[in-house]
Amino acid sequence: MPKVLRIINRFNLGGPTYNAAYLTAGLSPEFETMLIGGLHDDGEISSTYINDDLGIEYRTLPMLQRSVNWKKDRAAYREIREIIREFKPDIVHTHASKAGALGRRAAFKEGVPVVVHTFHGHVFAHYFGRLKTEAYKNVERSLAKKSSAIIAISKKQKEELCQDHRIASAQKTVVIPLGFDLERFQTDLPNKRKDFRKKWNISEDQVAIGIVGRFAPIKNHHLFVEAFSKLQHDNTIAVFIGDGTERENIEAWIRDYQIPPERVRMCSWISNVDWALAGLDILALSSLNEGTPVSLIEAQATGVPVVSTDVGGVRDVVVHERTGLIVENQSEAFTAALSQLVTSPELRRKMGIDGRDWAFKHFTKERLIEDMKKLYHQLLSSV
Repeated sequence: MPKVLRIINRFNLGGPTYNAAYLTAGLSPEFETMLIGGLHDDGEISSTYINDDLGIEYRTLPMLQRSVNWKKDRAAYREIREIIREFKPDIVHTHASKAGALGRRAAFKEGVPVVVHTFHGHVFAHYFGRLKTEAYKNVERSLAKKSSAIIAISKKQKEELCQDHRIASAQKTVVIPLGFDLERFQTDLPNKRKDFRKKWNISEDQVAIGIVGRFAPIKNHHLFVEAFSKLQHDNTIAVFIGDGTERENIEAWIRDYQIPPERVRMCSWISNVDWALAGLDILALSSLNEGTPVSLIEAQATGVPVVSTDVGGVRDVVVHERTGLIVENQSEAFTAALSQLVTSPELRRKMGIDGRDWAFKHFTKERLIEDMKKLYHQLLSSV
């Protein structure tokens, strides 16, 4: 039985951890998998309950952290090498940047036959200055040359990696979209909706517009706040689900744009996101950059139409004017799209139905597992 060592940046709630967990559980018994990752950051919610719910054994590496710290990074690198020597994997599969940098270097050093890396997003735009960005690109190019395969999670991301930033060759880069357990997003929706809206004091005649994710600059919450402030509909409620370093700024923008407090709900992190999404009428995403935005997939699986900026892999996830609206990174356009959905319950209903069908056709964990099995066997057969 081939062995897979799967390494993720950290056990925080998000697409990469769901992806790693479903693969770890779903590839058994055909593959034996060890899952390791760092601790979640402050302001994030831990995702280890996902592993526990799936009965997955995992190991945390406290030194594997998101930010660059040479002392901790060296310690994490040494620990990963020790795990490789003990576990003797046939495949090392890393997820996201820090795990990819340290995990692949360790795998190369220990002579692992197959080394695979998944880009869940990238830091090549809107994160750092030009010199630092170019340095990161050079590191990724070097690692990609030695890797057996690079996985992009959308066609758009592959285009960015191979053409825009020249990180890896198109021949080495495989598109495998994310996959999730979507059934829970269609279970007991009326009761979830009633319970969520009761909890957060949202009446049925109010339109709840949610935004889910880290409160971080890259998520561009300012655009959402500005656009929401321009809505000429007093029956709308802005629902913020998440937390992070931008919280004080977000609260300041809400005051600056004179949005009444009774039209805002600050929910912090919610682990049972299926419950939260069932209570929303529209989901917004205002990011400057994305890989595959998980919140949009989950919203569509719930039957909630979306409004999103046109970034990253959004167009691989949302069908414009069918399951949601994709707009420019500009407040007037964002406001207009929100207003279009706010004023048309029938359009929301139709987009919700189409979005549900689209999500279940393209983003199930069963499809993800089969795609990954096929790639693993292909790579092992060529060693």
